[in-house]
Amino acid sequence: MDVILLEKVRNLGELGDEVRVRPGYGRNYLIPHGKAVRATPENKAVFEARRAELEKVQMQVLAAAKARAERMRDLKLTIVQRASEEGHLFGSVGPADIAESAEAAGFELARSEIDLLQGPLKDLGEHEVRVVLHAEVEFMIHITIAPEA
Repeated sequence: MDVILLEKVRNLGELGDEVRVRPGYGRNYLIPHGKAVRATPENKAVFEARRAELEKVQMQVLAAAKARAERMRDLKLTIVQRASEEGHLFGSVGPADIAESAEAAGFELARSEIDLLQGPLKDLGEHEVRVVLHAEVEFMIHITIAPEA
């Protein structure tokens, strides 16, 4: 399936790129989330007419993401969980727990913006978690998982 990207998509392309993607990815993610349209002659003409407007919107979104990242750059969160005596958690800490902890600290962070590379955190101690606010804006935050008293 060929699509025209309406915004920059990480590991796929820039605004305006015509790329070939798997049909399910295009139908179920890119098109419903407004990140792309099918690459038909009609859609190409509409895109070219709206290109300047879309580029302006993307610059505003990028600037907002950079401003949010600057505010959160040195964010350190402490999450208290039940744990065994060996330091293994009963359960795990996932993106929802991290987003909730960030919100309690006064920062707006969505679950989808948290990228746990090795999966949920299952041990006590210090962890680094990648946050992706935009395809061009990502940084690490420090998470400390402490045992419940």
